[in-house]
Parts: sequence; structure tokens; C-alpha cells
Amino acid sequence: MEEIILDNPRENGLPRRRNLLPLWIKIFIWLCFVVGVVTPLAYLIGIISGQGRYALYGLESNDPYSMVALSISALFAFKGVVAYGLWFEKDWAVKYAQIDAIIGIIICFLSMVILPFVTDFVQFGIRFEFILLIPYYLKMIRIQKEWTARGIF
Repeated sequence: MEEIILDNPRENGLPRRRNLLPLWIKIFIWLCFVVGVVTPLAYLIGIISGQGRYALYGLESNDPYSMVALSISALFAFKGVVAYGLWFEKDWAVKYAQIDAIIGIIICFLSMVILPFVTDFVQFGIRFEFILLIPYYLKMIRIQKEWTARGIF
């Protein structure tokens, strides 16, 4: 009878997937862990109390019952899932991180280009999140092949 043994890739001499991530992404991973845990609780408290402040990528809402607040909360929760996947080196993590970055880039771009024309508060500029999302996305593209290779037993 043939015995199948699944070895840990680190025991086979392959470095951890986590080592592919630069320090600045690791810092954001921990921030997203915290936000990912706090967001559902904060949203629930907002619904119960009828008030809250939600903001991400240029979208803002003070009404927890609005679609904007629900969308922002969902985006923060998704960021928490992505952070979990990256930190614990899940196979799907880099693909989800790319999706997260693309969603963020699109929303940031639209909030920079469209929102100044449809709101009373007209302010043009480049959002800080937008500046960080582009290198984040590019890094996830660069490490995707090696991330996948390090996960094969």
C-alpha cells in the first residue's frame, strides 16, 4: 500500500509565503485584522443606536441604514478576510488581495472624479488610499506566481 505524506513546505526548505510580503503590507494586514474584527460590532452598534460614522475611499455616511454605510462595512469586513488569508498564507489570499485592491482603486478613482460634481462639497485631489492601493496591487501581481509555488506540497 502506498503512503501519501503531505509535508509542511517550510520543512522541505521552502520559505514562508509571508516572507514575500514587505513590512508595510504586514503593518496594514494587522490594521485590517483589527478593523475586520471591529467593523461588524461597530455596524451592529450603529444600527442599534441609529447613528455612526462610516468612511472609506472617499465614501462617507452618518446613517447606518444607508447602502453606503453597509457597503463600507462590507468592504472593511472583506479587508479583514484578505488580511487573514495573507497572514495565514492561504492559497486564495493573493487573488483576494488583488480583487480588494481593484475594488479600492475603482472606488477611489470614482470618488475623486465623480463625487466633486455631484456633491455640494467640491474638492479635487488625489486620495491617500489611492496612492497606496496601486503599489499594493502591483506587489500582489508580482508575488502571485511564487505564492502559488510555495504552497504546493
